[in-house]
Amino acid sequence: MSELRISTETVCFAIARARALAAKVAPTGLAEGSNPSDENYQAVLEDRSGDATEEELRRALQALNGEELADLIGLTWLGRDDRPVEDWPDVLREVAEQPPERPIDELLENPLLGEYLEQGLARFGYSCTEIRGGHGAPPH
Repeated sequence: MSELRISTETVCFAIARARALAAKVAPTGLAEGSNPSDENYQAVLEDRSGDATEEELRRALQALNGEELADLIGLTWLGRDDRPVEDWPDVLREVAEQPPERPIDELLENPLLGEYLEQGLARFGYSCTEIRGGHGAPPH
């Protein structure tokens, strides 16, 4: 099994900021009582232009190298699909073969980014609770 090429601290930072961002504005356009996953996430978060939390997360994602960004995308896919960690090499291969067109924008547009990253990280046996009280450290 391959190891992560992105630090746990950086992933935890992304998780904390993604959750803070998702908590600011709820998705609109969903029928009352509907489940966003059932709606294929057709509703997106309200326009957040100029949001400091989003800008901080965007800058952190832009600072990642290609391998780190691929790992972050792979962790979201691993967390979203309930795949076992043994599938990690296949996940990374899929990320390389089918990279998102706008990876950072697509990550930021995902209202469940924090949850998916946390679930993916957990498959590797890592948790953010020991890292700065679960808030992650700012990436270098």
